[in-house]
Amino acid sequence: MKAIGYVRVSTEGQAQDGVSLDAQEAKVHAWANLNSAESVTVFRDAGLSGKRADNRPGLQEALSAVGKGDALIVYSLSRLTRSTKDTITIAEALDKRGADLVSLSEKIDTTTAAGKMVFRLMAVLSEFERDQIGERTRLALDHKRACGEKTGGDVPYGYRLEGGRLVPDAGEQKAVVLIHELRGAGNSLRRIARELEARGYRTKTGLIHWHPQIVKQILERKAA
Repeated sequence: MKAIGYVRVSTEGQAQDGVSLDAQEAKVHAWANLNSAESVTVFRDAGLSGKRADNRPGLQEALSAVGKGDALIVYSLSRLTRSTKDTITIAEALDKRGADLVSLSEKIDTTTAAGKMVFRLMAVLSEFERDQIGERTRLALDHKRACGEKTGGDVPYGYRLEGGRLVPDAGEQKAVVLIHELRGAGNSLRRIARELEARGYRTKTGLIHWHPQIVKQILERKAA
């Protein structure tokens, strides 16, 4: 196992003094020695905020250096990042690589059974957060559809867009009714397409030729 340490201070004063950085690095080396790491590499960010993970070169280098079987060691999760989202994202990325995360202050150590439990709990909380976002998004889209508002994608056949809302298009609605009547009578998609062409109906893009797949999409949308 290689030990990859990451240390950070947020103010220029701390960075110049170096005590805080050195103290964190000493803790990293102590853990590595105690756990028989074959090598220790420490990356630093001096005078940088922990609000974002993507603008810290030391952190990005540390994450790039971590491989399968290695451990990323930080003095505390606040040194890694102050964003819960970034913390969970980093932890998940390490898990996918088969690497471990060690936070000395919180005693989170995924090289141990208890640490793995904490790690998995973090993953569960992350999934819960994503599910909540998805649920809120679905509810918002359902509300928009119920109000006749367009929710993305192309305007479906049979409707036109007016002021951000879908309103029935009289001409296209006649074609939709005909499509369902012909399908109900047992006609094939190709036969329905030919009948639409014969009666002069045009597709959404104004084409005279109807492809059976377009007919199928209209039938499926109505069914949904």
